[in-house]
Amino acid sequence: MFNIKKAFLCLTSVICASLTIAAQDGSRSYSFLNISSSAKIYGLGGINISTVDGGIESIEQNPALLGPEYEKSIGVGYMRYFGDSNFGSVSFGNGIRDHSAWAVGVRYLGYGSIQKTDIEGVVLGDFSPIDMVMSVAYSRDINSKMRGGIALKGIYSSYDEYNAFALAVDLGINYYDPERDLSLSAVVVNLGGQLKRFDNVYERLPVDLRLGWTQSFPSFPVRFSVTAWNLTKWNVPYTEILSEEGSSGYRMKSGFAKNLFRHLVFSADIIPSEHFYLSIGYNYKIRTDMAAAYRNLLSGFSLGCGINLSQWNVGLAYAQPHRGGNTFMVNISTSINQFLK
Repeated sequence: MFNIKKAFLCLTSVICASLTIAAQDGSRSYSFLNISSSAKIYGLGGINISTVDGGIESIEQNPALLGPEYEKSIGVGYMRYFGDSNFGSVSFGNGIRDHSAWAVGVRYLGYGSIQKTDIEGVVLGDFSPIDMVMSVAYSRDINSKMRGGIALKGIYSSYDEYNAFALAVDLGINYYDPERDLSLSAVVVNLGGQLKRFDNVYERLPVDLRLGWTQSFPSFPVRFSVTAWNLTKWNVPYTEILSEEGSSGYRMKSGFAKNLFRHLVFSADIIPSEHFYLSIGYNYKIRTDMAAAYRNLLSGFSLGCGINLSQWNVGLAYAQPHRGGNTFMVNISTSINQFLK
């Protein structure tokens, strides 16, 4: 039987370790790990660790969201990203008696064909870079309202003749009170490192600490979420492209308010019935990271919707992070148990 005090002490120790590791991490390698494979999550701003009914695909955000309620659940997803990028995913989860569960998943991220040249610009052909994430997760109830989870991820990258392999661990905890529809979560993601390097340079994984709050209120069919991420470092400045007449170049932007909002993702679910939802998310970090000289009104915003049928759940999400590209995601999931009756 799990002891709550021990669970919190364990999570606190891991958080402290992640802060120490991430303080030394200045690279942006493996940033694709922040791209969700869940249409539900993508519609909520791309990062959300506390939505408890996000489907089997959403457990990549927090392994503590996994539970026996996902008995023999399977989900597949597809995402059309920038340019010729196409991403796909498959997830399967199953319960273990009444208080624990396990899941496996595979994510494939393909970036299309890229021209290969030498240092003098001579074309040598084409290559197709890919990333893959293979994961196995386990969760267990600590008590009637609290659950802990762990996920092990194998991360493979192949860019022409260069390839690398890394192992990472995610640790999460979730508190959910169904009477108040209140969910609180904490997650440490990407603890680990490279086992095989691309070349002679060791690339660090993007270790991160994330906190999440999700709640609805009586007689109001909207559920709100706030997710804090990139908490291993406070200062996250960004480059602004100058757009005033007669000016050119770039300048760095920082400050208390800008740093604060680059750590936060805001979202809301409109749930008129148990069979349908609409969602909207706002991620200020994406908006500032993708900013161009001419502003894009939709950048940072994402939209989603879902239909829960008798046997199938379908989720859709759309975002335009940059004025030059649209992104679209679809998930289809079901429980195999429904076909065994």
